[in-house]
Amino acid sequence: MATLFDKIWNAHAVGQRADGRWLVYVDRHVIHDLHAPHAFSKLRKTGRAVRRPDLTVAVTDHMVSTSAGRTDTTIPGSAPFLAQTRAGAAEFGIHLLGTDSAMQGIVHVISPELAIALPGSTVACPDSHACTVGGIGALGLATGTTEVVHVLATQTIAWNKPRQMRITLNGTLAPDVTAKDLILFVIGHWGSDMARGHAVEFAGPVVRALPVEGRMTLCNMVTELGGRTGLIAPDHSVTDWLRGRACAPQGAHWDAAAADWSSLCSDDDAVFDRDLSVDCTALEPHITWGTDPAHVVGLSGLIPDPRHAPAGLQDDLHRALDYMKLQPGQPIAGTPIDRVFIGSCTNARLSDLQAAAGVVAGQHVAATVRASVVPGSTTVRREAEALGLHRVFIDAGFEWGEAGCSMCAGVNGEEGAPGQRIVSTTNRNFAGRQGPGVMTHLASPATAAAAAIAGRIVNRRGTQ
Repeated sequence: MATLFDKIWNAHAVGQRADGRWLVYVDRHVIHDLHAPHAFSKLRKTGRAVRRPDLTVAVTDHMVSTSAGRTDTTIPGSAPFLAQTRAGAAEFGIHLLGTDSAMQGIVHVISPELAIALPGSTVACPDSHACTVGGIGALGLATGTTEVVHVLATQTIAWNKPRQMRITLNGTLAPDVTAKDLILFVIGHWGSDMARGHAVEFAGPVVRALPVEGRMTLCNMVTELGGRTGLIAPDHSVTDWLRGRACAPQGAHWDAAAADWSSLCSDDDAVFDRDLSVDCTALEPHITWGTDPAHVVGLSGLIPDPRHAPAGLQDDLHRALDYMKLQPGQPIAGTPIDRVFIGSCTNARLSDLQAAAGVVAGQHVAATVRASVVPGSTTVRREAEALGLHRVFIDAGFEWGEAGCSMCAGVNGEEGAPGQRIVSTTNRNFAGRQGPGVMTHLASPATAAAAAIAGRIVNRRGTQ
C-alpha cells in the first residue's frame, strides 16, 4: 500500500528528530549562484567542510547575463555573486558548471538533462522549483538558504513529511494543448494554494501521453499549486530519454538501475490524503490574466468579473485587474503586448523551442514588440543551433540569448520596463516579478510565439 512518494521517502529517511522533522538522505545536491555565496560564507565561519563534494554540483544561472558575449562583469551587480560562487566551489572541491562550461544552464534544466537527477533519487536545491525533477520520477527537495548549509555539511535535509495528493488527469489533449496549458488549467481550476503541505503525484492517461520534457513542466509548477514537491512515475519514455546522458549509469549499472526504476510507481491499493481527478478532453490553450497563477483563462475566454467571485476573493481580483489594466468581460485575445519572453526552467528545453519556432517560421515579430528566446542550458542552445532554430528566431526578429534564468527570476537586471505587458513562458506572474510595474501573462511557448508575431494575445483557434 505504498505510494511512489512513500517508496522514495522510505528508502532515504535516516530518522526522525525530536522536533518531528525527518532527516532525509540527499543523493544529489545542486546549488546556484544566488544562494551559494551565503552558504559558503556560513561554512567558513563555522569551520565546517562539505561532506560529499562529489555529490554536489554548483551552477551559475540566476545571476548571469544571457546577452551574447557575456562575461562575469556584464551585469555589474552580479559580479560578486559569480566570483564568490567560483571561489567557494574551488575551495570546497565542488564541481562548477560556470559560463565557461559546455554544460552550464538553469539548475532545473541541467539536473535531468545531465542525469544528475535520476528516477528514485532525492535531489536538493535551494530553489522553490526543485520539484521540476519529479517529471522523471526524482524527489525534488526545495531548501531555504540556511538549509543549504545543512545539506552541504551533512548530506541530509530536515523535512516535515508532507501529506500526499494524487491528481489524475483523464481524457486526451487536443494537438495544440501543451503541458503548460495543462498545469495553468489545473491551477486555475483548483487554486494556487490547493496543494499546500502536500506532495503531489500526477497520474492518468493525459500524463502518460505527455513527452518527458512536458512532464517536467507539469511538475515545475506544483510550486504554483502550493505543493511541497511533485512526482510522476517513470516509465519507458523516461528510461529512453535518460539513456546515454552524461551522468547516467553505464553498462551493467544501467541495466540494474533501469530494472529498479520499473518498480517506481504507486501500488494499486495506495491511499492518498486527497485524491482528485479532472477530464482534460475539452481543454484549450490557456493564459493568465492577473497577478496570481490561478488567474487563468482559456484563450477564447473573457476576463472574469470580480462581482461573480466569492466575497473573499473579490478585493484581490479587483486589485489584479487594476494592476494589469484590464476590464472585466473583455476577451483576453486581442490584448496588445509589448514584449515576449521564451525561456525559464518551465519552458526552455529543446522541445519548447521547437514548438515556438514552428509558429514563427517565415514570419516576423510585430514592430511594436521586443521578443527574446533564452535557452535553458548551453546544451539546449547547442542542439537548437544544430537544428537551425536560432536562424528561425533571429530571422523573425527575436533576440537569441545565452543560457540562464534571465527575465524569470528578475534578479540579474534583465527585466521589462514599467508599464510593459509581457507574454512569458515562466512560472510566476506576481506584480513586479519581471520588473516594477511590468504586467506578465504566463503562457506556453507556442502561445507566446504567436503573440510576438501578432503584437497581441491571439487565439490561434479563432480569428483574433
